Amino acid sequence: QVQLVESGGGLVQAGGSLRLSCAASGRTLGGYTMDWFRQAPGKEREFVATINWSSENKYYADSVKGRFTISRDNGKNTVYLQMNSLKPEDTAVYYCRGRIGGNHYWGQGTQVTVSS
Repeated sequence: QVQLVESGGGLVQAGGSLRLSCAASGRTLGGYTMDWFRQAPGKEREFVATINWSSENKYYADSVKGRFTISRDNGKNTVYLQMNSLKPEDTAVYYCRGRIGGNHYWGQGTQVTVSS
């Protein structure tokens, strides 16, 4: 079973940037599809971005397309989310998820707060 730990969150002004990391332990991420989700206060958890194991396929929510970039380094067992041009509405707890077969694994989340 893989354990996922997010980091890199924090407080940033609108227009700023952050890079989130999702580090895996317990098992290599090779073969896993990796996703980023976010959950704002009082709202449902929503999809942000996904990347397949080879980095060949990447998809983004319309709300972040052109501003966020998902990437992975399988050698470092880490997935990243580069977030640029941040907006107050990007404020949320960000979670990474690993998927393989029918199994899903979630991290604990990292808080991102964007001030106006």
